[in-house]
Amino acid sequence: MRDLIEYWAVVAVRGVACRMPDGLVRAWGSLLGLMFYVVDRPHRRVTLANLEQCFPKRPAGERRAIARATFAHFGQVLLKLLTFSALTPEQMLARAEYEGDEGVRLAYAKGKGVLFFTGHFGFWELQALAHGVKLRPIGVLARALDNAPLNDLLERIRTKTGNTVIYRQGAVRRVLKLLAAGEGVALLIDQHMHSPDAIWVNFFRRPAATTSTLAAIALRTGAVVIPVFALPLPGGRYRFIYEAPVEPPAQDTPEAIREFTQRCTDVLEMHVRKHPELWLWMHRRWRDSPIPETAGMFPRAKNNE
Repeated sequence: MRDLIEYWAVVAVRGVACRMPDGLVRAWGSLLGLMFYVVDRPHRRVTLANLEQCFPKRPAGERRAIARATFAHFGQVLLKLLTFSALTPEQMLARAEYEGDEGVRLAYAKGKGVLFFTGHFGFWELQALAHGVKLRPIGVLARALDNAPLNDLLERIRTKTGNTVIYRQGAVRRVLKLLAAGEGVALLIDQHMHSPDAIWVNFFRRPAATTSTLAAIALRTGAVVIPVFALPLPGGRYRFIYEAPVEPPAQDTPEAIREFTQRCTDVLEMHVRKHPELWLWMHRRWRDSPIPETAGMFPRAKNNE
């Protein structure tokens, strides 16, 4: 019953939001996010603690402002996903600016597939939708929601422009099949990993357990690896950025895999530093897990920013 209530609540919100001007949708999303900032004390504390560790020299008031802006942003992300996915392909293109898309076409032309990576930053879900319109559909790695009806709705949204959603079971086989066909696959690299295959790299000068999937697949397939980021623009428009490719691991060794993953993480950190309000600070990215010996070369360092 709770799952159905949540599902119909989202459907109702989508129905209302799609009939509203973009400015009101943005304001409604911000208000929703700020409400959670007030009532969700655990995630507010995690956000402020993360910001203090990463920006110790910024005034406390500035860090609180970033925290509030982060919650407001993710309220907008929710509503903008519901409304953007209801647009026609032509309307999506009219609201988008693309940077670096010619490099993506060149990457596709190599025929080994393309691995796109980003984090929970900006409007990443919208970029995946728009990518299917501007370039070609991709496979998107995702974790299924616990709410089955809501997950079905989210999958319909994510596949609106021809993309496919790849869930954990059988994911590697499906990813390899897409890349072998010269297609693209997108994944996120900014969540804490519990897996023993996790790689410890520095993120904001702090050791963070990071997925090794991107490096392993790039090494196995020779696919081009491209960082992508989605920034908001005035007037309900977006800039979808495709960065220069990251050189794949030179060899299949732990150090080469770690070094590649560090370079990918550095690209993400660069964008988060520029726009800290657009990243998921409420996630427990740095956890007090035992750091293996291979991470010993990355001691905890105090951030000078």
